Amino acid sequence: MPRTAQPRKPRASSQARIELILEAARELLGTQGFAGLTIYAVAERAGIPPSSVYHFFASVPALLEALTADIHAAFRDCLLQPVEHAQLRDWRDLSRLIEQRMLAIYADDTAARQLILAQHGLSEVTQADRQHDLELGRLMQQLFDRHFPLPQLPDDIDVFALAMELGDRVYARSVQLHGEITPRLADEGMRVFDAYLGLYLPPALPKRDEPLN
Repeated sequence: MPRTAQPRKPRASSQARIELILEAARELLGTQGFAGLTIYAVAERAGIPPSSVYHFFASVPALLEALTADIHAAFRDCLLQPVEHAQLRDWRDLSRLIEQRMLAIYADDTAARQLILAQHGLSEVTQADRQHDLELGRLMQQLFDRHFPLPQLPDDIDVFALAMELGDRVYARSVQLHGEITPRLADEGMRVFDAYLGLYLPPALPKRDEPLN
């Protein structure tokens, strides 16, 4: 039988070049904002010809979409990190742990705050962010269900993705007012996250005896 063609993965050298470009874009976004982000500026920061940047990214929006995906990969990884089941008293302990991990990413990555929380008006980035949020919401629901047997949730609403987006609204407000997520508004964002989940998760949701594999 003929072999089915498999999608080609970037060669190691190409992947290294992509990572170099994304890191340069992240640095420029963090220091100069969107105004300083051009293909030529990224190429200069990365120490490569502009043609090399254009080879992978045809435009600044395409570059920003890729950087958004790279940032969301960090959020995805934080949902896949181990959770100490014995330390969880109720589901709010798990939600607090998740939000603290995500807040740490925002605190350490200026580009994450700029792309996810700032008012930039870039529809391509906003759409990419929403699509990634749906994936993160599914992973978050799986994580919660691993430790707590979840009740029946609506089929027409992505409860966990929406809870995350609502919390981000508070964080975005903090970035707009203060340029960072302050401790006070970080706590408010976590309260919003819990309050929305609390519409669907009972306060006394029992913990599993052992987490699901």
